[in-house]
Amino acid sequence: MACARVPLDEQQVTEGPQGKERTLPALHPARKEDRGFLLYQPPPEDGSPAQVEEFLEQAQFISDDLEWLLSLPHDTFWCQVVFDESLQKCLDSYLRNCPRGTDSCFSSCPAVAEMQRSLHRSVFMVFLRMATHKESKENFITPAVFGEIIYDNFLFDIPKILDLCVLFGRGNSQLLHKMIENVFTQQPSYYSDLNETVPSVIQVFDTILQKCGLQSEEAGANEPLKLNTHPRRNTMNITEEDLSDLVYYLCDTCTTIHSFLDIFPEACSTFHQHGFLSRLSSFYETAVPDLEQAVAKRNFDKCLQEDLWKRVCHARRRMVEITHLLLQHTCLQPILEGSEPTASFVEEFFQIFTTFLQEKRFLADYDEQFPVADDISLLQQAFPHLDETRTSYLLQAVDSAWDSSGKKRPPAASSTNKCGDASSKPCWDTSSGLMEAAGGGVSLREEPKGAESMIDIPPKGANGAVCTVSAGELESLLSHIRDLLPDLGEGFLLQCLSEYGYDSELVINNILEDNLTPELSKLDRAMPRSVKESPPSVLSSRSNVFDDDEFDVFNRDQLDMSRVWKGRKQGESLREMLNDKSHIDEQRARYQSYQTIVEEVPIAPEQTGNHGNAYTFDDYDDEYDDTYDINQVGANDLDEDDELLSRRPFTTPQVLRSGRQEQEQEKEEGGEEEEEERERAVNRDQFVQDPAVLRERAEARRLAMQSRRGYRPPPPSNVVGGPKGRGQTQETVQDRRRKEMNKSRGANHNRRTMADRKRNKGMVPS
Repeated sequence: MACARVPLDEQQVTEGPQGKERTLPALHPARKEDRGFLLYQPPPEDGSPAQVEEFLEQAQFISDDLEWLLSLPHDTFWCQVVFDESLQKCLDSYLRNCPRGTDSCFSSCPAVAEMQRSLHRSVFMVFLRMATHKESKENFITPAVFGEIIYDNFLFDIPKILDLCVLFGRGNSQLLHKMIENVFTQQPSYYSDLNETVPSVIQVFDTILQKCGLQSEEAGANEPLKLNTHPRRNTMNITEEDLSDLVYYLCDTCTTIHSFLDIFPEACSTFHQHGFLSRLSSFYETAVPDLEQAVAKRNFDKCLQEDLWKRVCHARRRMVEITHLLLQHTCLQPILEGSEPTASFVEEFFQIFTTFLQEKRFLADYDEQFPVADDISLLQQAFPHLDETRTSYLLQAVDSAWDSSGKKRPPAASSTNKCGDASSKPCWDTSSGLMEAAGGGVSLREEPKGAESMIDIPPKGANGAVCTVSAGELESLLSHIRDLLPDLGEGFLLQCLSEYGYDSELVINNILEDNLTPELSKLDRAMPRSVKESPPSVLSSRSNVFDDDEFDVFNRDQLDMSRVWKGRKQGESLREMLNDKSHIDEQRARYQSYQTIVEEVPIAPEQTGNHGNAYTFDDYDDEYDDTYDINQVGANDLDEDDELLSRRPFTTPQVLRSGRQEQEQEKEEGGEEEEEERERAVNRDQFVQDPAVLRERAEARRLAMQSRRGYRPPPPSNVVGGPKGRGQTQETVQDRRRKEMNKSRGANHNRRTMADRKRNKGMVPS
């Protein structure tokens, strides 16, 4: 048996029949069980019953073998993992052939789905145990030896880790992150392998561009082509199989890279060092419109066309999210965490977006999903010294990218959610985008099975076929076509350019061959360009507080010039203008009406039925609110009844008072003040507190404040002592001796010492 507290790589075991025992290391090929693991085959897509039965039988064998492997003890498990080649081939076949989230090869049979789910879990548990070097205090491997075992025996490598992320990342991101982090921590050589893998990933994009005819494979591709040479291949003339392979290849690559960076963000710095962002944005701007145009315009199987379109849209989304992940973990996150130097990360952020400015469509799509204004706002909060000129320039460039791409910017409320959240992703409409790109020739059906949670959809009007251009480029295209075909109207040419993705060569070719679409064939070829309405003038759209008044010169042709003068008006003196109090007399009658308060309304005798005048109160009012009549509002207040019921007397404004009214008002106010003073004098407490009590309270407050501040009073000193000649107490003698010993610490007793110290430090010349 294995010894406790000893790592597996140092353990020795004794095996064999009695009398023929032999001692072997715990990790030895002789301890491996002879058990052949089958290779995995994907489930059939709505196959025959025989195919379904074959898959279930084969998958059951693999599942049983993996369950047996997981039930082995720690030492025999590692012997089987390290020395059984059939096991590694079985696991590799599953990672290579297992359907991804974007694949539609899922059978409708419940038994097949259940078997696939069980097998999926068993494979994940095997890889999870293989990535754990310590299962318990007794079962563990030395970390350094563990790193050598998994690296030298290829139990893990970068392609396997990428496949693990894309297959098991959904719902297991935290567990998978710990698993990959442990592998990279115990074996740092995987970082160098990852560093060598990134150029291969970049080469994938170059290969796709070459297959699409957007990047030449030969050095002399810029030379003119001979007449007898074959036409240059592009996405419009390659075979359907090649186009499907390119789209599948791009979708799988983007999905895998995004899953890996999302689960293991520590790898973002490695991708960033190779300039991955600039290559990705350039590829997006070049290849995505071309692929979308090919998928939307070419005529082939509708189901395949729908699947390819969704995969292109899915790749678009993943490329934008990869860019956000790299920016988040290489620039924004260090800035928000306060890592030093912050200024270098801010500069790196602006440098990256400066490279994005020429990729108009990519920048607009990125801003739609992850608004750049939100990132700028975070930077301004974390780094107050942000250059306002650069930020405003960047935001203006983003707005220009929206205008150049021809897309309609979503409302500001849609960008308030934070990046990375599923709810913040824009709702892109696949059906409308594909219908617009294909000219209404595609009828969408139900989404393929197995891709419900992974397929993303592009925004309406943002596909490659509707690749709008700037105003200058549009005029250049029109002039280029009209030089060859001057009899065609600009309105007709604009419709053709919009239909054929603003490809002037394709428009000229279809016009010359009379191969236009039915909609364009019905149009008038001499149709002029629609006249663009001029914006309203500034004066007509002006809004001001002085509009339509007597001096509004923009709306009135004639003015009363007698009302206009410069300086003092002729025939009028300043003293007369100031002495004119007519406006006060006009207001006096208005305020006097408020002096009379009538609470009783007189009623005529004929209305009451008796002689004489009668008065009544307005007992009922339709608008009176009696909701709170039954509540005792103010019953518990300390105010007196007469104070609650009294009415504040009306006061005439001072400017409207006459001389006599002012004197009477002053007398009344003076009387009220004297009465209030007498009342306060009666209620005033005439008792004077004892000064000793006040001093005690002040001392208590001072001691409480000192105790809160941690102040400790000095110990009492008895240096003074009693009268001379009568003897001193022991405390006095000790305090005097302590003062004599320590008196050189302060005052003027250590002047010589301090002078020597200054001279030694060069403060005083010798």
